[in-house]
Amino acid sequence: MNNFPFEHNALTAISEGRHSDPFAILGLHAIAGENWLCAFDPGAEALFVLPAAGQAIPAQSTGVAGVFVAKLPAQTAYRLRWQGHGSQWEVDDPFGFAPVLGELDEYLLAEGSHARLWHVLGAHPMTHQGITGTNFAVWAPNATRVSVVGDFNFWDGRRAPMRQRGGFWEIFLPAVQDGAIYRYEVVSDQGAVLKSDPVGFGSEHAPKNASVVRDLRGADWSDQDWMQTRSAAQNITAPMSIYEVHLPSWRRVGDRMLSYLELADQLVEYAAWMGFTHIEFLPISEYPFDGSWGYQPVGLFAPTIRHGTPNELRALINAAHKRGLGVLIDWVPGHFPSDAHGLARFDGTALFEHFDPKEGFHQDWNTLIYNYGRVEVANFLVSNALYWLEEYHIDGLRVDAVASMLYRDYSRKDGEWIPNKDGGRENYEAIALLQRMNIETYGKVDGIVTVAEESTAFPGVSAPVDHGGLGFGFKWNMGWMNDTLRYMAEDPINRKYHHNLMTFGLHYAWSENYVLPISHDEVVHGKGSMLQKMGGSFANLRAYYAFMWAHPGKKLLFMGCEFAQSREWNYNISLDWHEADRDEHRGVQLLVRYLNHLYTKEPALHALDCAPEGFEWIEGGDAEASVFVWARMAPDAPTIICATNMTPVERRYRIGLPRGGEWAEILNTDSAAYGGANTGNFGGIRAEAIPHQGQPFSALVTLPGLAAVWFKEI
Repeated sequence: MNNFPFEHNALTAISEGRHSDPFAILGLHAIAGENWLCAFDPGAEALFVLPAAGQAIPAQSTGVAGVFVAKLPAQTAYRLRWQGHGSQWEVDDPFGFAPVLGELDEYLLAEGSHARLWHVLGAHPMTHQGITGTNFAVWAPNATRVSVVGDFNFWDGRRAPMRQRGGFWEIFLPAVQDGAIYRYEVVSDQGAVLKSDPVGFGSEHAPKNASVVRDLRGADWSDQDWMQTRSAAQNITAPMSIYEVHLPSWRRVGDRMLSYLELADQLVEYAAWMGFTHIEFLPISEYPFDGSWGYQPVGLFAPTIRHGTPNELRALINAAHKRGLGVLIDWVPGHFPSDAHGLARFDGTALFEHFDPKEGFHQDWNTLIYNYGRVEVANFLVSNALYWLEEYHIDGLRVDAVASMLYRDYSRKDGEWIPNKDGGRENYEAIALLQRMNIETYGKVDGIVTVAEESTAFPGVSAPVDHGGLGFGFKWNMGWMNDTLRYMAEDPINRKYHHNLMTFGLHYAWSENYVLPISHDEVVHGKGSMLQKMGGSFANLRAYYAFMWAHPGKKLLFMGCEFAQSREWNYNISLDWHEADRDEHRGVQLLVRYLNHLYTKEPALHALDCAPEGFEWIEGGDAEASVFVWARMAPDAPTIICATNMTPVERRYRIGLPRGGEWAEILNTDSAAYGGANTGNFGGIRAEAIPHQGQPFSALVTLPGLAAVWFKEI
């Protein structure tokens, strides 16, 4: 008969890593009026218990390998001194600590309403009961055991089995600090698997993929001025010109990617010099496959280690804010890859994803779809959106692939999808998730913005949720982009037959708050660079960019497009920066810089981007000449007339003007400064009292071939 109050079968289960409630056995327990300690280390041959006061107490072997017990005189703090195989080591007992998660945390987690999930899940370095270490917590409701494994415990899942709290598991591991590498060993009816932390704040360098403990406390921010005023810099009346950047390939040193700290210097300085108001990063959540460009993330809470640590990313964002630049990131709640170390079948079941591939699998991308209707999954995603805004001072989220979320039949044939409860194709759960995300982020973080990449006619994407909308601040205008690029691909002699492609966008330009996107997707996978789309004509490209910057809507331009890179974008190598030193490429770059300058400086070009009162057609129907003329306006600001000639024929052309007097020529894309022929209007025109095109005044102007000219009333 044992002289200790623990059953042999329970101790054997502890030793073999099979016990479902290890905290019921291990640690210090008051049993029948006595204080019994049970401890386990598979490499130990002896144990001494070191009470906070008094002599070391030798523990008794239980006859089960590595399991020892000792009777203590009182409930007291203690340490463990293990001996084995000629070595000795002293540790604090992980099973001697009370839970870190409180009852309210447990309640909110179970309810799926914990707004800041990352405060309690993941790996948090801290001091607990006077001891430094890291608390680990994870959601795995269908697991029979979850353990933290890492170098600190020889990757042995028997050593740190976690305490179950409903469907959540936690354990405080003393001495584990920032930089420690870890995984969760998740045991279920399907066996044991090693998983990265879904709420981990760091990851190893690819191809390794374990999680890394990262201490998020004590960030060194000095961007208070920006944070307090940014709402004025990213609303519908503000100029927003966004530079979209893939950090690994923007610029390299040889084959090496730039670090966050190098980008804080070089990228921020360049974007500010170019006059962009915002930088948008392609996804920076950790991802295993470079070729996904970040759009198949595994670690939603972990900034990619490709460029440095979380605090170094913060330094990049801080530097941008100090230069008056906002920072947006691409956020991907639409799908996730099926990598074995990630979220797929996390606890042996379809936990984050749908079980049925008709609901839970993207055929186009070979990825899994989140189960938006599960409260814990929805909470995970909404909390992640809030995490980036709060922990990294991100100014906004551009939400990827919204169309794929909104419709259950997205890219599916009949019979390959499951209708909603009303028999329709709308994904009610995804709609509710997006609405909740926008409510939470706008409600909890001042001055932020959200942008939807949404390519369908779904109504109210940028309408408030309480008006039945999705609640986004802006929506990408994919229709405008597709139509105008189709037009520019036409030989100029044929453009008169496709005139409506350039004007159609004005029929719906104010149905949403739009961003005009020339994004990475337009210059990859055989679509050709922007220059190639224009038939290799720099004049075409200059005219197109001026058309875009004059058009209602905020602007977005992918890196390399601003200097007319000749080839398509390649994610594996640097942009062709040497081309920016060539005259015609440099001309396009200087034009984009000046367009940004005018767009930001002139209220007429941005203040009413999202309102029809800011736009008036002067000539929209001259298909034969392929000429477009319109006015941009804003209250208490000079009107600007924008005229574009999309043929290579120089024209003397009469345009209507709303007022008489002098008008300055503030832009001419045919200027020699931009690589043009320097044909123009000698700096300005004078309005004549000759009514034309519905205007009381007019002027005969020179429209250079394949060029745009803008005039501002003086």
